[in-house]
Amino acid sequence: METWVTSFEPQPAPDAIAGSFPSPFDELGPHALARRAAELLQAEFRAGFVAPGIPAALLDGPEGGKMFGVLVVRAPDGRIGFLRSFSGMLAGRWEVPGFVPPLFDREAREHVEPAGEAVVKALLARAEAMRTSPELTGLRAAHDAQEARHATERAESRARHEERKRRRHTRRAELESSNALTAEEKRAALHALDQESRGDKAEKRRMDAAQEAERQAIVPRLARLERRLRALERLRWIVCRALMKRLHDTYVVPNARGERRPLRALYAPGEPPSGAADCAAPKLLAHALAHGLRPLALAEFWWGTPPSSGGRAAGAFYAACRDKCAPLLPFMLEGLRVDSPRLFAPPSVVTGDLSVVFEDTWIVVVDKPEGLLSVPAKDTSVADSVLARLRARYPHATGPLLVHRLDLDTSGLLVAALDSRTHAALQRQFAQREIHKRYVAWVEGLVRGEEGTIDFPMRVDLDDRPRQIHDPVHGKDAVTRWRVLERRGPRTRVAFFPLTGRTHQLRVHAAHPLGLGAPIVGDRLYGHEDVRLHLHAESLSFLHPETGRPVSFERPAPF
Repeated sequence: METWVTSFEPQPAPDAIAGSFPSPFDELGPHALARRAAELLQAEFRAGFVAPGIPAALLDGPEGGKMFGVLVVRAPDGRIGFLRSFSGMLAGRWEVPGFVPPLFDREAREHVEPAGEAVVKALLARAEAMRTSPELTGLRAAHDAQEARHATERAESRARHEERKRRRHTRRAELESSNALTAEEKRAALHALDQESRGDKAEKRRMDAAQEAERQAIVPRLARLERRLRALERLRWIVCRALMKRLHDTYVVPNARGERRPLRALYAPGEPPSGAADCAAPKLLAHALAHGLRPLALAEFWWGTPPSSGGRAAGAFYAACRDKCAPLLPFMLEGLRVDSPRLFAPPSVVTGDLSVVFEDTWIVVVDKPEGLLSVPAKDTSVADSVLARLRARYPHATGPLLVHRLDLDTSGLLVAALDSRTHAALQRQFAQREIHKRYVAWVEGLVRGEEGTIDFPMRVDLDDRPRQIHDPVHGKDAVTRWRVLERRGPRTRVAFFPLTGRTHQLRVHAAHPLGLGAPIVGDRLYGHEDVRLHLHAESLSFLHPETGRPVSFERPAPF
């Protein structure tokens, strides 16, 4: 049986091999030997093909890129090599020569999947046929038009009645103060005004009744069709859930102790998420364990265009996903000595004093160095921060001090308020977009165009904090203007002018294809790690909250 092991040539020295298996959830990058294996695979991709008949350019097409994985293994004869895998399917195929096969039982899946997918597709087609049927689309259009017409009629009626009411009020006041009419004539005139008021109310009741009658000619029929459509969609959801459970039952997961457990048992009392066990890492480990290969180190990397949500860069390494793999990989690794995951943490202390650019009785502007937190870490593991240093420097300051923040990896200008009133005034300027900020960055790639505006919503990736992703449904507005400053070799120097202040906004807007499509140099989250993140807040302009005069501050980027 084919093991798909690619041997290292030359073989690695004994001291290059890890004594224990590095955690797949390690955030500080893969083991050197796993990195070497990944770079060999990436070199093949750069040569033009992922596998025979599958060009690497496919991963730059409409279907987008994919996560790949390598697992360094020791064969029974002692030779060191590596396995390769991809997440999910590649070019519409589960099995591709040179890559390990999927974890599921192929024969069992063939008995389940075709018939189940046929039922799901049939339900989907029925729902789509109903959704686009002339009856439903016609009723929806008629209902929308009716609602718009009724709203117009109500608005016109309300305006007409309010004008009559205003005139009656004026006429009543005139009658009350007039001495030209007899008492009987005055009572008659007031009675006529009351009758007019009752007439307006009667007119409104007639209009409401007429509109309700018109609604009843459409709404019940529309509601019946909408209920039938929702029932079909609910039925499809139930069938999909049942099919997913049957598909997950075709996965039996091994571990290094020789034990085997059904996939669903590892996620009990819940159910596995879609795609569980189809990631590169579990496929690699299952294949190695099934063929007597000892796992030594793992690496996973992205190749191709980023996903629509962003957050991935070609060639960058990523820890195993926790939403799908956290219940799975620890079981598979039982029987091996596994390192604890190394987690990213800011430096406990950043050397050097905080550079004060400007200070007076009300405000202080500082130049934050890269690597220093704006505020102390939430878990109290790192106390050093701009805020902590400001509190030590200005012990009599009141209020929150910092008016805004910069990312840990970003350097540049920050403004703080030395009293609560000044802080509130500056916060208002931020909220009303009256504070102007300019950032400068080097990005990886040659940016198209000279200037523009990036505008797409963002939110935190709930499965991969602190990364932020593009989400057109649940994201918050994020807008950035940009201008090219310089082009040098494969990089572009860009000025950014953020109009909103979302977390990692400039980093995501630079990296995402809907933005510049060029990650900021040194971006460990959205691009490739380097000596530092080349992003600096170099200019800050606002109205001084006490004097009301415009003030501007600049501090050139250190790169």
